[in-house]
Amino acid sequence: MEVVAIFAVVITILLMAAVFSYLLEQKRRDAFRRLAAELGLDYVYRDTSVASRYEFLDALRKGDHRYAFNILRGTYEGHRVQAFDYHYETHSSGSKGQRQTQHHYFSFFVLEDDMSFPELRIYPEGILSKLGQMLGYADIDFESIEFSKAFCVRSLDRKFAYDICHTRMMEYLLAHRDLSIEIEGPCVALSFAKRLKPEEIPGRLRQLVEIRSLVPEYLFRG
Repeated sequence: MEVVAIFAVVITILLMAAVFSYLLEQKRRDAFRRLAAELGLDYVYRDTSVASRYEFLDALRKGDHRYAFNILRGTYEGHRVQAFDYHYETHSSGSKGQRQTQHHYFSFFVLEDDMSFPELRIYPEGILSKLGQMLGYADIDFESIEFSKAFCVRSLDRKFAYDICHTRMMEYLLAHRDLSIEIEGPCVALSFAKRLKPEEIPGRLRQLVEIRSLVPEYLFRG
């Protein structure tokens, strides 16, 4: 009887956790729907095609079972944008060889424009980037020592990197040190390591547009 009672308690706890998780997700979904209306954007709950549409962006091609959800898309301050939650899975083997699945979630913002740029990544300097430099994966340094210490910049096109990371852009990024930027093809994108609160989305969209405004106009005529 004790085993049955314990089993029943465990099942009850799991069911309560599942219901609580569902209610939280429903609340988030409703908040994104209201936010879309406030911003004049369309709301789409889920889109599995986003990963393939933007598969040239590093942040969106990790793992498998990739999809975007809670998607806001449309025109924002004159630019085509999308903002969404993103999911992907990775797998590992346990001590007994069993397959284990890890679920990863983060927030992503992308602005599309009439451009075709080479790949450029700018992200906060961290342990992994420093380790990569030790292993020969050097990033691009700039005259601003403070900026070079704060951010890792990587691109096969060094001139393009210098064109993008001009004085005003470096000043902007030093004032917003949590930003991770990827530019490639027609896209300027921002990614965050966690899912942002709905009330954080408008501010991040503004930052995306501000970063686009700092891209030199002569690059669009090239």
